Amino acid sequence: MMHYVGLGSIDAPIYIYIENTPPLPFYQQLDGMHLMQQDEIFNIAQQTGNHWRKIFNVFAKLEFERSPQSFTQWQHLRDEQLLQENAPQCLLFNGSEIVAKTPNKIHIVMGKTYAAKLAVAQQCLWLNEFFAIDEKRKIIICPYFDYRQLSNLKISQLARLIDQLS
Repeated sequence: MMHYVGLGSIDAPIYIYIENTPPLPFYQQLDGMHLMQQDEIFNIAQQTGNHWRKIFNVFAKLEFERSPQSFTQWQHLRDEQLLQENAPQCLLFNGSEIVAKTPNKIHIVMGKTYAAKLAVAQQCLWLNEFFAIDEKRKIIICPYFDYRQLSNLKISQLARLIDQLS
């Protein structure tokens, strides 16, 4: 039995892997999946500064581009749905044991360094200096969720790669 640690729903079609966790005691001690609550993303950003705000913003922009649903802006998706109950997103903090063992999911690993630590970078085909893909195992390596590394143009490219594997 796999042990998942992260935010959102383990039933999500896409698993996104990040190497770090929000630097707050609750998240540092998390030992399972946690569904975000209304205003929780805002509170994390307030308490931890810009870094996690950027991660959640980029995540929301990606989700909005892929499937805006009834939302008119990515900010609304972030505040009202991202990683909450019944939302189709999953952000995992423990990738090593999971990537290879859930072939029915799409796996997105943030950053080349983390992908190398998870031993998935070598098996992927590098499309350019930013993105790599393993179509058979449904793995995408992308830049870290930060505006400088994953610009709006690159968010669109990532959305297209996800569609390619869907």
